[in-house]
Amino acid sequence: MNFLVDHNLGGHAEILLGNIASQGWLELLPIRFVTFKEMSLSIDSNDRIVWRIAQSNQMILFTANRSMKGEDSLEQVLREENKVDSFPVITVGDADLFLANRVYRNRCVDCIIEIVLNIETWMGVGRLFIP
Repeated sequence: MNFLVDHNLGGHAEILLGNIASQGWLELLPIRFVTFKEMSLSIDSNDRIVWRIAQSNQMILFTANRSMKGEDSLEQVLREENKVDSFPVITVGDADLFLANRVYRNRCVDCIIEIVLNIETWMGVGRLFIP
């Protein structure tokens, strides 16, 4: 499963991937975190563009702060464009706590693994907040 990592979560994704690897999940699940740079996305790309890129590349968008207001906000995009076969958006509830608290971070890892293992269940749900 590929994740498009929001531009402000690069360090978070590295830590997350390390936790996933240390638990042995990478031996069972092909998980890859892809940056905005790798996808030729500008860090100021609007939510609609980011979501469409993620969907067209069959990626889960991994974010912490996409906007909730405006015509190109993530919430509006999900209302207008989300379909039953759309990949979900995973939003970390507290990005600072993720960095500071190992227990919280491990709960996030558990949630992500559950989502990846059961991705067909989560298709079309829109946005998932973790942990």
